[in-house]
Amino acid sequence: MTVTALTTAEDVPAPASVTMTKALNQALRDSLAEDDTVLVFGEDVGRLGGVFRVTEGLRKEFGPERVWDSPLAESGIVGTAIGMAMAGMRPVIEMQFDAYAYPAFEQIVSHVAKMRNRTKGHVSLPITIRIPYAGDIGGVEHHSDSSEAYWCSTPGLTVVTPSNPADAYSLLRESVASEDPVIFMEPKSRYWMKDKLSLPVQTAPMDRAQVVREGSDVTLLTYGPTVRTALAAAEDGAEHGLSIEVIDLRSLSPFDDETVSASVRKTSRAAIIHEAAQFGGYGAEVAARVTEANFTHLSAPILRITGFDVPYPSPKLEEYFLPTAERILDALESWDWEL
Repeated sequence: MTVTALTTAEDVPAPASVTMTKALNQALRDSLAEDDTVLVFGEDVGRLGGVFRVTEGLRKEFGPERVWDSPLAESGIVGTAIGMAMAGMRPVIEMQFDAYAYPAFEQIVSHVAKMRNRTKGHVSLPITIRIPYAGDIGGVEHHSDSSEAYWCSTPGLTVVTPSNPADAYSLLRESVASEDPVIFMEPKSRYWMKDKLSLPVQTAPMDRAQVVREGSDVTLLTYGPTVRTALAAAEDGAEHGLSIEVIDLRSLSPFDDETVSASVRKTSRAAIIHEAAQFGGYGAEVAARVTEANFTHLSAPILRITGFDVPYPSPKLEEYFLPTAERILDALESWDWEL
């Protein structure tokens, strides 16, 4: 199954205001309609339509044999998906919240990620694991984790995250069509953001980063919920004469070295922004990787602007925990710009 873009003018609907939730819902609807091996299940995804209404209406349209509510057991959800994928089905499962995926960690790391290698390529697991993640929604403990580093450190898993409705649609379609397992991380705080677009839409390939704002002084590397934050910092920086390039990584694993290196060699400075804690976070791998490939082109050490090294705080404190445009610009001022 492939994702195809509309090609004739008469078939293209007029652009409309589309939320990320709507884009994800339409991607699932189109995948279910085009391939009868696609199944959608998880906690409350059927009758309720999901906590964030991403699966709303799908059970009614495609029936309870293809869209259904699972028991409250994440390890069971993933284990069931493994068996179905081995039998030729293409499950799309939801973990409901980021930290709810941890009970399924063993199934994902020990079996989902390793099955193709274990069977010498004879058995693939085309499973898409949807994980709503990150904060800025006033959520309590277990509802605002950024767990991307866990999944990215596991060979055998593709990890992607959209930052906008168009990518949400396109990346999810490609994920469902993939012959290998995909961890599809959905930034909860961006579910309600809107863009003008026509669906279906095909954006850049799933393994490619995108330059979403061009600049010449510094490269901001980011993804998911903090892309909008980085763009706000770039706008503010421009008012003070700082030209900031912003790259939306989109694919966390595999990593698009080509696009990132081209930008860093142009600007000679880079910073990585993410919500997760800094120590051992995804930004550490990015900083090391970019430094190794571009050391002689760098004018300064790569910065990390991240959440703090504490468990995610209560809703009243999350505004102090999350990276902001102001924190990004303050960090950039720490460099010696004379070098």
